[in-house]
Amino acid sequence: MAAYFSIILVAITLITGVVWLMDKFYLAPQRKLNLADAKSQCSGELPTEVVEKISEPSPLVETSVQIFPVIAFVLILRSFLYEPFQIPSGSMMPTLLDGDFILVNKYNYGLKDPVTRSKFFENGAPERGDVVVFKYPEDPRIDYIKRVIGLPGDRVIYRNKQLFIKPACKESDEKCPEFTPVLQTLIGKYEGPDSESDMNQFVSELPNRSHKVMNNSQVLPRTRHYYPQAGTGRDEFLVPENSYFVMGDNRDNSLDGRFWGFVPEENLVGEAVAIWMSFDFERGDDSFLPRWIPTGVRFERLGAIN
Repeated sequence: MAAYFSIILVAITLITGVVWLMDKFYLAPQRKLNLADAKSQCSGELPTEVVEKISEPSPLVETSVQIFPVIAFVLILRSFLYEPFQIPSGSMMPTLLDGDFILVNKYNYGLKDPVTRSKFFENGAPERGDVVVFKYPEDPRIDYIKRVIGLPGDRVIYRNKQLFIKPACKESDEKCPEFTPVLQTLIGKYEGPDSESDMNQFVSELPNRSHKVMNNSQVLPRTRHYYPQAGTGRDEFLVPENSYFVMGDNRDNSLDGRFWGFVPEENLVGEAVAIWMSFDFERGDDSFLPRWIPTGVRFERLGAIN
C-alpha cells in the first residue's frame, strides 16, 4: 500500500505542478489581458460579476494552484526526509509495541527515487543495532521493521537463544576476529503491555549499541525452520555482499532473517529514529469497543528509539 501511495503522490504532484506552471506563465497573464481588453471595449465600469468571471481561474486550475505547494512539500518530506509508520505487531517488543507510531529517517542510508527506488545519492549505511524499516524480501509490497544484527561479510550464529557475531574479515587483516558472544544481562520479567508468562527481558550488548530483547523460556528453538544457506551450519548465517541480517527484539515471536534470509541494500527504506505517538489498545474481555479503537495514549513512550 505504501508503494502505491508513493506513486499516487508523485502523480498528483506532477499533474498539479504542470497546472500551476501553466497558470503562472500562461493562464493568469491571459486572464489579465482578457480583462484589460474587456475594459477597453466598455465605456463604463464592468459589472463585478463580469470581472470575476474573466479574472478568476476555473475550479480545476484554482484547486491545483492551491494544493500543489502542500502536495510537493509532503512528497519531499515523505520521500527524502521522514516518513511515518505504524507498528502492527509485537516482533520488536520491548523496544516497540503494537500501537506505536514511528518516524523513519529516509536520508541516513542515501536518497532513493520514490517510484523506482533507485538510489541517486549515497549517504552512509546501516550499523549494527540500527532499527530499520525495509521491504520484506519475499513480498516487497509489505514493510517490515527489525534490528540490524549482521553487516555484509559478517557471520552470525543464533544458538540456544544466544547470539554470536564474527565480523567481516578483510584479506589484508593479519588476524581475523573469532566468533564473539553478544553479552545478554537478565533484568527480570517483562510486565509491560502485551506481556505473557515466561517472558524474560535482557539487555543485549552489541558492539556499538545496547538495547533490550526478550526471550520466552517456554518456547523451544525453531532451528529446523531456519533459512538454509550453503556452506554454513543450520543456525549460522553468512551475510552476503550488499545485504544485512536482521532480527526482532522479541526473539521468540519474530519472523526475521533467521527464517527467510537477508535484506538486500535496495530494500532498505530508512532508520526508525523516534516514536511520535503511541496508543494503548489493551482492554478487558467484557469490553464492547472494537479492537482498532485505542483506550489511551502512552505519552511516556514518546521520544527516540534505542
